[in-house]
Order: sequence, then structure tokens, then C-alpha cells
Amino acid sequence: MFLKKNETNLWVIFKNVYRIHFCGYSNKGLNGRMRVLNVAEKNDAAKNIAGHLSGGNLQRREGFSKFNKIYEFNHTFQGSPSTMIMTSVSGHLLGYEFQGSYRSWTSCSPLELFHIPVVKECPNDFINIKKTLVREIRSCNTLVIWTDADREGENIGFEIIDVCREVNPRIQVYRAILSEITRPSVQRAISSLGPPNKNISDAVDVRSELDLRIGAAFTRYQTMRLQKVFPEVLAKSLISYGSCQFPTLGFVVERYKDIQNFIPENFWKIKVHHKIENLDVEFSWQRVRLFDEVLCNILYERCQENPTALVLKVTKKPKSKWRPVPLDTIELEKAASRKLGINAKETMKIAEKLYSQGFISYPRTETNIFPKELNLSNLVQLHVQDNNWGDFAQSVLINGPTPRQGKKSDQAHPPIHPTKYTNGLQDRERKVYEYVVRHFLACLSKDAEGEETIVNIEINGEKFLANGLRIIALNYLEVYPYDKWSNKQIHNYDQGQSFMPTGLEIVDGQTSPPNLLTEADLISLMDKHGIGTDATHAEHIETIKSRLYVGLENNKYFVPGELGIGLVEGYDNMGFEMSKPHLRAELEADLKKICEGTKSPLVVLREQIAKYKDVFIKTTEQVEKLDQSLGKYLRTQPVAFLNNAQHESMAVKNIRKCPVCKQTNLVLKKKQNNQGFFISCTGFPTCRNTYWLPPSVIDAQVSDNICSECSGGIKLVKFQFSARSMRPHYPDTYEGCINGCDSTLCEILQVNMSRSSSSSSSTQRSNRNVITTNQNSGHTRENNVRLPMNNLSRPGSSQNPQPLNNDQVCCQCGNAAKLLTVTRETANKGRQFYGCPKPISANDRCTFFLWADDQPMPTAGPPNTQFNNRNNHQNNNGQMNNPYRARNNQSNSGGQRKCGLCKQPGHTRRNCPQN
Repeated sequence: MFLKKNETNLWVIFKNVYRIHFCGYSNKGLNGRMRVLNVAEKNDAAKNIAGHLSGGNLQRREGFSKFNKIYEFNHTFQGSPSTMIMTSVSGHLLGYEFQGSYRSWTSCSPLELFHIPVVKECPNDFINIKKTLVREIRSCNTLVIWTDADREGENIGFEIIDVCREVNPRIQVYRAILSEITRPSVQRAISSLGPPNKNISDAVDVRSELDLRIGAAFTRYQTMRLQKVFPEVLAKSLISYGSCQFPTLGFVVERYKDIQNFIPENFWKIKVHHKIENLDVEFSWQRVRLFDEVLCNILYERCQENPTALVLKVTKKPKSKWRPVPLDTIELEKAASRKLGINAKETMKIAEKLYSQGFISYPRTETNIFPKELNLSNLVQLHVQDNNWGDFAQSVLINGPTPRQGKKSDQAHPPIHPTKYTNGLQDRERKVYEYVVRHFLACLSKDAEGEETIVNIEINGEKFLANGLRIIALNYLEVYPYDKWSNKQIHNYDQGQSFMPTGLEIVDGQTSPPNLLTEADLISLMDKHGIGTDATHAEHIETIKSRLYVGLENNKYFVPGELGIGLVEGYDNMGFEMSKPHLRAELEADLKKICEGTKSPLVVLREQIAKYKDVFIKTTEQVEKLDQSLGKYLRTQPVAFLNNAQHESMAVKNIRKCPVCKQTNLVLKKKQNNQGFFISCTGFPTCRNTYWLPPSVIDAQVSDNICSECSGGIKLVKFQFSARSMRPHYPDTYEGCINGCDSTLCEILQVNMSRSSSSSSSTQRSNRNVITTNQNSGHTRENNVRLPMNNLSRPGSSQNPQPLNNDQVCCQCGNAAKLLTVTRETANKGRQFYGCPKPISANDRCTFFLWADDQPMPTAGPPNTQFNNRNNHQNNNGQMNNPYRARNNQSNSGGQRKCGLCKQPGHTRRNCPQN
């Protein structure tokens, strides 16, 4: 009775564990507590969110990724006592990639990249993160997404959802929206959960797929072509293209060309000075300047005739210097670049870290309006204790925060502001944090106040003016040293007063070109023209720098490199203006419509692919213009490249749909050593279906002609055979079908694409468990068959092949196969098999494999058996014509069979050494 009761309890425990870990059921019924998996975008964010929700009472444990910890604590979730599991990813968990062999640059024409299938999969670097999610979601029935509340964060959230639902399809999913990682904000987010936004995620998927297709097509094409056209300069260069990076480069090139093409003009102007004691007041000419020297001299001489100045009007009016509006991402990037000397990419990296640590609000925002519900006084109160700006913060509290509001709102996040006080930061982190704090306090203060004096005078009909400034109250400038405003003294003048100027002169000068772009200027242009988003501006700028398309002059101004200006000018000469922002701006507008739910993501994807594909085709037709432009700036002559439409010559033509996976296509390829051909599935490594052509095929090309016998649009293959090897059946050059309709050709080549090859079967999988040489650990047992000596040797082989005996198994080289035994600890241990007798290191060693116990006996009459997709036909005598067996030396008439090529006995034409 006792044993029976224990067995029952063990069974219940086992059943519950199984349900939790393998079926994804909730364990609420087991211990009365729900289990909720929470996932943030970064480990720091997960740690701080868990700390706020748990009140610091949590347990940390390791996940599969050492960088992404797991925090477990108790919490009341939607009114129920729950066990909360908090972990994180590290940005995007999944990414778009081409399938199988299409990842190789030489696998297909770049033009095909616009329409071949893509998959969204987990990169190897993030497999451990995925394993953690898979393990943890098995024991949970609820998933809460805590990723950043922007487009990328929403898409990352859906990547997490997809991974979790593969394991546990019945989970409930909620979305938590955070703008700052503070205790009130986190508590507010957990109590107001909602559904994730699929529209926003779809927009990111569309952009990601387009970036992959467009970037890969143009990058592969121009890199492979220009490496051949300029082998001495660009042989090892990656010449990338991106629909955002190229317009960004275009802005730099356009400004550089404006400066190069600028023609200065001479101008002249009149200046008046009035100096009393040490104060010299300069009056500027109301005409500003003239480009006619003669006319300017005439007016100057008229002033000299009667130089007495008459004060026409004295105007005094209040003058204000406006405090800044609340801080958004673009202004943070620009200000850090101009005022802190930190580039945009580094700034955003620091800001994201400060956000994850809870010091500032979410740094990726387009909003510069503080929401009414944000308690600004509480945020200011945090900084009263600081030695540098504490007194100013106190004055803001006394007067009451009065923010100067902007005009933009993304309806997602408030402006960037400090959320927690700290004085323990160092170096650049301290600089960025201090700027955010000072900007926040400044925009809540008052404008600087002053009084401006404007004096208008006249000298013999010519009018001049001067102005002065008296600062009354610095206000926001007390805490904001990044803006400058100073007094400008002026004498006291009265209307109607006359005075004699102490200086009257004519000054000449030249117009000057605009300055080169700074990073702040470049970000402004990108924002103005809709290139990228506030989250991606820094990345695009960093890309064109890393590709050496641009450089920095005096570590501040952008200058195009030779490669950069050559690419832009080459594409512009084609008439496409690919360096201009129009194409990308249209896409960004469409992505916004997807987010709003007013346009289908599939429609946007189809339209944009068609648009860029058309540009790509036209580019290949005019690509010499690119060569000429680059040759001019690289100062080298381009190597003639005959085929303009290079995508045509690089195409790997499809023969037919793969009969195994039925998804991707079979294509003809050359072996790596260029010694032979094979047909394989483009879905490799997912699909390993492969057909090997014999050595007698010295050249092969897929024809544009379609087989008239087979259905499904099977392409013919044009073969070049070694001399007389296919006679009397076929000439040395022959175009035929190897899909099974031409049985003679398929039998001779031992290829039939209508069926799967053995390389996609378990035979190939078992082959990985075989040890064939003594170089591996352990010993190999070899059963070498003693055979009669043969005087014939195979030219070019590294050793004499084994002679052929009746019914001897032969490899694809035509040699006697070697009998080996599996010694590795697998299900096939002890099983014997045949392989090529040549050393593994030999370049001409074939890939022959055959299980010894799978051979048909010579006298047997079993059903037809396949080896490596070769048919074994039964002859009239009941014997098997096995292509892997040597021919019987005795013919039916009793005479010795001779080779049809060299007329020597002991072998056939197919195995002839002269073949």
C-alpha cells in the first residue's frame, strides 16, 4: 500500500513537471501562483525594472547568456500573487537574411536579391539569449514586453513574442510602456498594460527587408565590379550602398562641391566710427554693401563733403534671449557635437546607458512638449542638493517651473529630462548627464532679459545705424553656460543731436563660400529631408565614416573622400540622383503610414522593391559612367570590362524546383577546385539535396531552352564531355535533359533530378560518424580485399588503385572501393561500408559512400535498390547491373570483354585510364 501511494505521488510530480517544462502549461494550479515572464531590451533595464517592482527583494540567477541575467521575485500581477521572472535581450533577437547559399556573393545575380526568399532568424551570437527565453517561457503562461517604446523596441518585442509562442502558443502577451525607469513610472506601467502594436512592428520589418535587399544588391554589384575595374586600388575594398547612407554622403558631397565651385565676388562698403574715451561705437551702412566700386566711391565722397552725423532716431526696447525648449533626440545629438565635443553615436550610447541606469528619461524621442501630467516640481526638487546648480533649482521651485514648450510630439515619450540625481558619474557620462540637467532647469526658468538701444544717423543723405545691449537679468543663462550673451556698450545719444565722426572709411572685401558641414549641420539636413529617424542618424553618419566615404577636417568638418565623391558623381551622372534624399524620404513617409494603419506593409514592400529594382537595372546599363567618375578621382585608368549588364553574367540559372524541399531551386555549380560540376539545392544547408556529375563532364551550362518532354519548365543543360567519352550515344557537345526523360543520358551520368539524391538521405548523415583515417582519435579497422594485380594504372593518381575483380564494388573514380568499419560510438558502430581508396588529402578523391550490407547480391532478384540515386537494373539473366560493381570479365559468349576506347581487356570505356 505504501509503495503504491509513493508511485502515485511520483507520477503526479512527473506529470506536473512535464506539463510545465514541455507543454508550456501554467503552474498556477500547482502552487497557487502565476508565473509571468518579463523581457526588457537590455540587462541594465531589466535589473532596474525588477528592482523597482520587487522593492529590492529579488533573486538573481544565470541564463544561458552570461550578459543577460534572470531576476526572480514575487509581485501581485493583475490582482493575483505571482512569481515574476525578469530577463532581457540585447537589442534585436532576430534578423533578416537570405536563405542558404544565397548568402554567398557568387551564388546568384545581384538582381535576383530583389525577389528571392528571405528568412528572419536568430544570429549565432544571440542563440543563448533565445535558449533562455525558450526555457523560461515553458513554465509561464503570461509574457510582458518591457522593450523601448519606439519602432525598434516594438519590433524587438514581436521577435520575443514569436520565439516564445513557438514553444508556448497559448501565452497571454502584454505590453508595458515606459518613458523613464523610475519607481512611479514602472508601477504605472505594470498597472496599465496593453497589447503590442503590430503596425509599428510591421513598419520596421518592411524597412529591414528593404535595407537588406537594396543594400545587398547594390553592394554586391558595385563591389564585385569595381574590384575588377580598379584592381590596384579597390581589389580588397567593400564598396557598400545603403538607401540612407548614400543621401547622407550626398549632403557632404553637395556642400563640398558648392565650396569648390564657388566664385568669390568683390564688394565695398562704408563704415562710420564714433570714439569717446575708450568706447568706440561702429555704425554699419544701411545699404550693407555694394558690388560696384565706382558707385560706392561716389557715395563715400559725398559723405566726406559733409561728414557731420545727425541722429535721426534713438530707440530703446526690451530684448530677450529665449531659453531653450525641452530637449529631444536630435537637439541632444547636435548640442553634444557642437558644445560638448562628443559625436552623435557616442552621445546616444551614453544616453541609453544613463536611461538604463535610471538617471534620465528615454533618450529617443521627437517630443519637445512636457505633458501636463508630468510633475516637474518633483523632478527639480531632486537637484536642490547639488553644489553647482542646486541654488538655481531652488529658485526655479520658488518661482514655479514655467517650461517654454516646443511644437513637436510623437505621442509616445516626453522630452529628455533627468529622473534621478547623481554626482558619481565620470568623464563623458558626467558631461552628457550635466547637459541634460542644465538644459532641463534652463527650459523651466525664464528668458534672459535686457534692453537694446538702436541709434539711426544720417551723413549727407546716407543712413547708418548702431546698436547696444544692456543685460538686466541673466535668468536661464545662470545655469546654462552653453549660450553666450554679453553687454554691448553704446554712447548716450539724443534724437536731433549732431556729432562729428572720428572715422569714415570705405572697406573692401570678398564674398566667402559656405563652411563645410559639421555633424550637427548634417543631422539637421537629415532631419529636414526625412533621411532616417532620430534613432538612426548617428548610425548612418558612422557608416559613411567607417567606409572612408568621408573624413573629418580639423576633427570637425566633413570632407568627402575620393571614393565617396566618385560614387556620388557617377550615380548622379546616370540621372537617378541616388545621392539625393527623395527616394528614401518617400519610404520614410510610407513607413509612417504603416504605423498609422493607413497603408498595407505588403503594398509598401512591393512598390519600393519595384522602384529600386528599376533603378538597379538602369544602373547596370550605364555603369561606365560610374567607372569614368571613379577613375577621375582615384587617378587611375579603369580596366575595360566588356559586360555592362554584369548581373546577367553573374547569374546562376535555376534548372528546376528541388524535389526534396520543394521550396528552393536546383542550380548548377562548379566544385571549389574548379575540377568538376555538381547540382545542388539553393536551400543549403537546410536542404542538402546534391547530384554529382562524373569527371567526363568537363564543362556544363544551364541553357535557356526548356525540356519539351518534362513538365514544370525544366531547363536543359549544355554539356561538354571529354573526347569520345560518350560515343556512340552522344557527341562531345550535347544539350539534354537530366530530369529522367532521357533515360540513357541519366543512366550514363548517373543523375536523375526527378528523385532526391542520396546526399539528402540518411546515408550522408551517417557518413559524418565514420572515421576513415588513423589521424582521428581511436583506431580504424580496415578490411582490405586481396585482388589480382593489374598492370593498368590511373594517370594522375597518388597511388596505384586496387585492381578490379568480378562483382567488385567500385568508387566513382573507377577504382576498387575500400571496405571500412564504423568505430565511433553511434547507432552504426561496427557497420561496414565502402569508400574511395585514395587518401583523404588527395584532391581527386571522390565522395563515394556505400553501406556494405545494402549491396544487392549478384544472383539475387530483389526489388530495385538505389545507391546514391543510381538505378540498378536487373538483366535478362536475373543478375543486377550495379554501376558500382566491376563488369564480369567473361562475356556471355565466354570471350574476354575489351574496352571500346583503348581495346584492352579488364575494364570498360567508362573506367578507361585514357578517359
